[in-house]
Amino acid sequence: MAHWKSLGTASAAVVGLFALSSSASAQYVVDNSKIPSGPGINSRSENIDFGDIDLDGDWDMAVADGGDLNQDQNRCWVNDGGLQGGTLGVYSDETAARFPSFNDQSRDIEFADIENDGDLDIYSSNTAQIIIQGNRWWVNDGGDQGGTLGFFTDDTANRWVGLGGAGSSLPASEVITTGIHAGTFRDWSCDCDFGDLDNDGDLDLFHSSYGGAFGGQVPSRIFLNDGDGKFSEFNPQGATLFGSTISNGTPAIWCDGNQQSNTTNSTGAFADIASSALDIDLGDIDGDFDLDVLHGARQEAPRMFANRLQGSSLAPAVGGGALGFRDVTGAVFPASYTSGSGHYEQEMGDLDFDGDLDIYGLNWKSPFQDLTYENDGTGNFLTGVQLFQSNADDNEGDFVDYDNDGDLDLYVANFSGQDKLYRNDYAGAGYSFTKVSVPGFSATSLDADAADTDGDGDYDIIVAEDNNQANTFLRNVTGTPDTTGPYIPNVEQLEPAVQTASATGDPVRAHVYDNAPYYITWYNPTTLDVTVDGVNLPAIPAMSSQGQIFRGVLPGNLVGSIDYGFTSSDEYGNTGSSAPKSYTGTYGPAFQATYGSGTTGLAGGEPTISALSVPFSNSTLYLATSSGAGAGTLTVLGIGTASAPGVSIPGLLTLNIGGVELFSGSSALDPNGDCVFGLPLPVVTPGVHVYAQFFVLDFTGTELLASSKGLDVTLQ
Repeated sequence: MAHWKSLGTASAAVVGLFALSSSASAQYVVDNSKIPSGPGINSRSENIDFGDIDLDGDWDMAVADGGDLNQDQNRCWVNDGGLQGGTLGVYSDETAARFPSFNDQSRDIEFADIENDGDLDIYSSNTAQIIIQGNRWWVNDGGDQGGTLGFFTDDTANRWVGLGGAGSSLPASEVITTGIHAGTFRDWSCDCDFGDLDNDGDLDLFHSSYGGAFGGQVPSRIFLNDGDGKFSEFNPQGATLFGSTISNGTPAIWCDGNQQSNTTNSTGAFADIASSALDIDLGDIDGDFDLDVLHGARQEAPRMFANRLQGSSLAPAVGGGALGFRDVTGAVFPASYTSGSGHYEQEMGDLDFDGDLDIYGLNWKSPFQDLTYENDGTGNFLTGVQLFQSNADDNEGDFVDYDNDGDLDLYVANFSGQDKLYRNDYAGAGYSFTKVSVPGFSATSLDADAADTDGDGDYDIIVAEDNNQANTFLRNVTGTPDTTGPYIPNVEQLEPAVQTASATGDPVRAHVYDNAPYYITWYNPTTLDVTVDGVNLPAIPAMSSQGQIFRGVLPGNLVGSIDYGFTSSDEYGNTGSSAPKSYTGTYGPAFQATYGSGTTGLAGGEPTISALSVPFSNSTLYLATSSGAGAGTLTVLGIGTASAPGVSIPGLLTLNIGGVELFSGSSALDPNGDCVFGLPLPVVTPGVHVYAQFFVLDFTGTELLASSKGLDVTLQ
């Protein structure tokens, strides 16, 4: 998060809901022995991001260096735990080995798995304040690249698609084609965020710009991911600019209406997509499970854009479920919600556990007043309340539960004074913040990010320092482990209530909140949990869409009474689950029938087998098998090309399948006596029959194995 000075002096604080605590301790200590320092590292650090670059289970770091005044090398700090075999929570500078050797003016750095290959790539936001340059893509060499995990290659030119060409709002003159900065476009970017804006299962890019000399006339842009980590501009208005700036009256590129600076119109006639943005936040503010955009502005009014993909309550849906945005700033904020300049940053989080995103606005009111704005549940924000003693030149805030009491506290990095910490005193209704003490270190702080660097259960903080100072490591010494699980208050209802089975999956989304920073919650192992007629399917992995959204895909071929919900676990194993949603899956043609005879053992009676899904090409066939035998009992499933109804093998089983064996596999019964097999189907010929049978180990009966009737399955 970048800064620019000479904004005036602070005035006395307004005392309201927020009170000072003189006795509370922040429980942080400065411990810079944990992080690298020295020449080449003491720099102008603008931003820090945490991510596990080598997938060894600990938090590594990337540091954006340079800012407005230096061409500098971004840094790679690797946690010495895990694969490194050293001390967890101590960091080594491995920049020279792992990062491309490249100096630029970086103001932000983001980890994101852009091609869904399981590892984290890097996107750096750079400014052409001194030298013409733009943002860059560094791709992790692991995964699809087939190289060494945790090492990065500059792949900028290959990741941008169509810059300056057809469909791009950029004129060719803004594309950099020569020199070390070739392959991107000229820009002044301070913060760019990723999120699945179009709900297609990959991470898209919202690219903000503050313009040359903080002019606020260069538009923000949206670039959509093609699924393989290549990005094309989303420009439904078909606008092409004549230079780097956008003029009033020009179509607003990715947003409804025409560009109009500082507009308060929310009908779609006008939008302001060009302001001096130093921070961007993505999240669902109105409960429709699409990612909306909270667009910062250093000297103008911060703005809100509603995503209309699903039909926002703030703006009608775009026809046919197409991606679209509307500037709703004038509708969602109270009168006089902001004033002055110096709006460097804002954050969204659920401060009061009511299942929606509230806003912390840093310096949103002049002079230097930080405020919180409560979401009314529909994306409208109530009048802001000032944080006590926030009358200083704050630069960046992060929500983090520093005391592990389950709610979101707030750490504030201050550019020209003392950093601050506010404790959230949520007590079952509403919320309030109390200012508590932090270590008295000399700093010029631009950013603060939190993670449990040493695995002791609490959240440490790294502070990015400007002015060639060493960054600051604040070690949390609370000694209180995180025992709070995620909570999932909202799950998308699949409509209509009765679904005809098909080979196409149905994406559904959920709001997942936790007491960790949002950029830590993104990595929570989260699953879509599905039952069909009371039988549990194998858990389906869900992906973070970023913001507070996770996305899973329901198999479209399910038949029966279907319940689904989400479960999320944090890094400590604390788990939360949603309430279930329901629908009914139907299919007209008969595709399964039982035949033959089974055997009844004393360990649970005759087993049963049935298909829970229609066997379409390239789908998963779910076969449900049940028995009254105890949990953990060994079971076997067999599938063949022919039936052999009622062939008795005395003392062993009754066999109902024959021909060529297509599948055999074993598993164990769950506590309900069920076992579900999910079989991925290749391209199949409709009308072909396969035959399945289920066997349960049964040493107590007259047969070695209890066996089900046969199941005749017709491929569709």
